[in-house]
Amino acid sequence: MGGKTDNPVKDVAGLVASARLASKTGPAPVHLWNPPFCGDLDIEIRADGSWFYLGTPIGRPELVRLFASILKREGDSYYLVTPAEKVGIRVQDAPFIAVDAEIGQDVTFTTNMGETIVAGPGHAVEMRGTADAPRPYLHVRSGLYALIDRKTFYRLALAAEPDQNGQASLKSAGMTFSLEP
Repeated sequence: MGGKTDNPVKDVAGLVASARLASKTGPAPVHLWNPPFCGDLDIEIRADGSWFYLGTPIGRPELVRLFASILKREGDSYYLVTPAEKVGIRVQDAPFIAVDAEIGQDVTFTTNMGETIVAGPGHAVEMRGTADAPRPYLHVRSGLYALIDRKTFYRLALAAEPDQNGQASLKSAGMTFSLEP
C-alpha cells in the first residue's frame, strides 16, 4: 500500500462524514466506486475481529459498523472507500467473524457486525487450513470473508452429515458445503 496520510485525524473525520452519507442502510455500493488512493490509515482489523486506530481499540460499535459498511478488498489489500477517496487499512485474517448460526433447512449466520447471511449461492462456506487445524470461513460479500468462530463451527460440525464422499457436510440454500479442509 502507499504512504501514510499526513493528517490521520482529519482524514478519519472526513472518512466518517463521507461514509455516513454513502451508507445510510447496510453496506455501501463500494464495488461501484473507484476513487483515487489517498494513502494508508493506521487502522487494523485484528484476527479476533476487533478494530484498532493508531494502536487503540475503536470502542464505538456504531463507528466500527460504519467503517465495515465501506470496506472493500482488491487482491490481497483492504480499503475503506467512499465515492471520493480510498484509504488502505490492515487486516490480520478475515475482516469479520461469524459469531452464531441458526441451523435448520438453511444455515443463517450472524456476523460480529450484526449482518445475517444465509449460506448458499454467493455466500459459500469454505474450509482452509489442515485437518488438524481447520479454519472455516463464510463469504460475506465481494471477496470479504468472516472467520466462523469456534463455538459456531462446533455446532455446524454436530449438524453435519456425510456427503457422497463421506466428508462431513452441511446443506443450505440448495448447496452442499464440506466442513473438512
